[in-house]
This record gives sequence, structure tokens and C-alpha cells, in this order.
Amino acid sequence: MTDCALCRDDGGLLLWRGEGWRVVRALGAEVAAAPAWYRVIAAAHVAEWSDLPPAGQARAMTLVTAVERALRATLAPTKVNLASLGNVVPHLHWHVIARFDWDSRFPAPVWVPAQRGDDALRLAALRERLPACDAAVVQALDALSITPVQENPR
Repeated sequence: MTDCALCRDDGGLLLWRGEGWRVVRALGAEVAAAPAWYRVIAAAHVAEWSDLPPAGQARAMTLVTAVERALRATLAPTKVNLASLGNVVPHLHWHVIARFDWDSRFPAPVWVPAQRGDDALRLAALRERLPACDAAVVQALDALSITPVQENPR
């Protein structure tokens, strides 16, 4: 679909591409207050989770889990938020967002208005750690030995 943003563009800083999926770190104003925001994106235009075969669903969760573990290991967030909404961009993708008790929206979702001002020093320190986190994400994904699963192998 040429009118779909995630069909046209990577959707962020491309870190990894594998069979049927890609992983990016989100960029831009929407992530300014939560810069450790990653996305696991279906390569094909799929609108709903139930449109994926079971093997595709399993692969997606394996990738989401690997990204989450890499964020936890490198950034030690207070919490990791996982979301798949697709209301604005109806292309299947998962948000994997490292959250910190000091961030301006915590404990509320990242999409709500800020509850307090940004902590500029902590945000700057977090941004400096993102390249190492990106590398850990790539390493975790490369380490997966995902083999294609046959549907109905009978």
C-alpha cells in the first residue's frame, strides 16, 4: 500500500531486518520525552494481529521479547511498555518502550500530556546510551535462530 507510512518508510532508524520483520528505533518529536522507543514492524502490510498465521504471531513475540530483554539489560528501565495499537497507522507493529520513573509522563502512557517537566540531564544521559542499546538490540536479534515454521506440515 503506497498510502501506508510503514509500507513506504522504515518507520525510524533501521536497526535490523529479517524474514518478514524489521526493528527500528523511533525518531522525531513524538519520542523526545521517551527516546528509548523501539518498534517491531511487519514487513508486509498487515492490519490486524489475527491476520497473521500462528507462526507469524510467534515470530513477532520472539522479536518483541528479544528487544525488551536488550532494553532491560542495557538501560535498566523502571518498566518496559509494550503496545500494538494501529489506530493512526493501520500496519501491524509493536511498540517496545523503556520507561523510567523520572520521565515526564511516568507512570501514565507515553501518549498522554506530560505530568511534569522533562529531566534534561537524565534525558541527555539516556540519549548517550542509545547507540549501545541499539547494538544490544541488533546482537539479540542476530542471535536468534528463527527457522521457518511450516503451517500444517501434514
